[in-house]
Amino acid sequence: MARTAFRSRRTAYYLALVVATTALFTLTYNFGMAVWEGRPQPLFRSLEVVVQSFTTTGYGEDAPWQSPQMNVLVIVMQLSGIGLILTAVDVFAVPWLRSALTPTVPEAADEIRDHVVVCGCTPRTEAFIDELDARGRDHVLVVADDETARDRHEEGYTVVHGDPELTGTLENARIGSAIAVVADAGDEISASIVLAARDVDPDVRTVTLITDSDLVRYHRAAGADDVLSPRRLVGENIVREIPTAVRTDVEEGIPLGEEFELAELSVETGSDLCDRTFGDARVRDRFGVNVIGAWFNGDFETPVDPDRTFDAGTRLLVVGAPDRIEALRDATETTVRRFPSQRIVLAGYGDTGKVVHQRLSGSNSRLTVLDVEDDDEGVVDVVGDARDPDALERANVSEASAFIVAIEDDTTAIFATLIARELNPDLRIVVRANDVADVEKLHRAGADHVQSLAAISGRMLAATVFEDEEVIAYDKQISVVRLPAGELAGTTIADAAVRERTGCTIVAFQRGDETISEFDPETFEVHEEDRIVVAGTSEDVTRFERSFAPS
Repeated sequence: MARTAFRSRRTAYYLALVVATTALFTLTYNFGMAVWEGRPQPLFRSLEVVVQSFTTTGYGEDAPWQSPQMNVLVIVMQLSGIGLILTAVDVFAVPWLRSALTPTVPEAADEIRDHVVVCGCTPRTEAFIDELDARGRDHVLVVADDETARDRHEEGYTVVHGDPELTGTLENARIGSAIAVVADAGDEISASIVLAARDVDPDVRTVTLITDSDLVRYHRAAGADDVLSPRRLVGENIVREIPTAVRTDVEEGIPLGEEFELAELSVETGSDLCDRTFGDARVRDRFGVNVIGAWFNGDFETPVDPDRTFDAGTRLLVVGAPDRIEALRDATETTVRRFPSQRIVLAGYGDTGKVVHQRLSGSNSRLTVLDVEDDDEGVVDVVGDARDPDALERANVSEASAFIVAIEDDTTAIFATLIARELNPDLRIVVRANDVADVEKLHRAGADHVQSLAAISGRMLAATVFEDEEVIAYDKQISVVRLPAGELAGTTIADAAVRERTGCTIVAFQRGDETISEFDPETFEVHEEDRIVVAGTSEDVTRFERSFAPS
């Protein structure tokens, strides 16, 4: 709309310039013919000569001119005419060619069934569409902004250009044959989209992503079947990265059945496993527990190299019987557990920041909240920009042991991380990233741990919309999901080369009521009815789904 108005103004300005220039040269030429050449003539004859000059078609019987003034005037007229012609190309021809060559974004989808209608173009919905692509599921992305719609259309998305709050647009997206409608277009607009979707098809499943968790009941009232608040979950995950007394000494494992569970254990200074290599620790022989992988300095490694040393802070992902995991937990913990008082700085008091504040307020840590705006609750201690070194100094980042960044803008978060790392090289920095593409940038900027809001949102949406995938754990640094056997049925893990092809580790098989966590990859054959528990990064799980999803 703005671009169309701008083009209209350019056209009007150009036409006004042509009229004004023509009138000026007509009057000047008519005056020059009478005074400098001594050949007075009617005004319409002078207008004809000016038009002939502008269009480069000739000058008729007026040429040649005797006075130098008239020759200069004619030269100026000729140059002006060329300038007006070139300007006309830019005003008329270039936009026309651009419009003719630019692909037209469809305003209605072709006949399609069993797809997901996605309303709103955000990093979260893009991560969800990646999940859909991995499953071979179709989508229709409804985008209101014409430029964004055009960009996504050119990138290969199935796009419908229109306002998702209008029933006509949703009908064009074929929600009558869709399995679900997902809305992430802002809390208020998403609720309006749900109402419009209910008007078109009362039975279609609707899922919304919200920023403010206090609005859940209003989305429910609008008719949303599922309302997800990934920002709160990200806040919970961030707190787990800060060791304080508010955390339980024993973290609960994730049940995989009646006899097995999945757990994440941290190696502490002075524990039995600290400073020992994986091969020397003999975890499986001593404890009867399988080590799926481990995090070394934030990088997940699977399988673990036998020569790898378990330093303090190494985190193990293990599977086994609860009592065996409990024995291993004792070996990873130090004899004396201390949670010294520490200073923590929290930048950003939005939905994620509020969760972090609530969880850490009960600890023995001294928490300082930094935000660009003051709040009515009196929680914000320092008002300022996290990119401002003075603001970080006032928040005592240089004396803090941990810095949590829960800012809405990733660029701001990256810069704040750089400054905080410069002010305090020993600082532990935990950051929320809104866009998957910014995770690596934040690590390079100095973040010790990054929680990807988009990746978590995409996985949550996939687990909510589809019933064949159960996400067992969102709060681990890797994804742990339960999937159908799919294309693995009838083959062995070794023959399928699961780890080589996808990077994922198969943790266990659920066959009826039995959970199988110990198996020989060379001989164990996957059954069609098996449910497979898979662990890996979000990207690894996506590759697994793309490789072995049911056809």
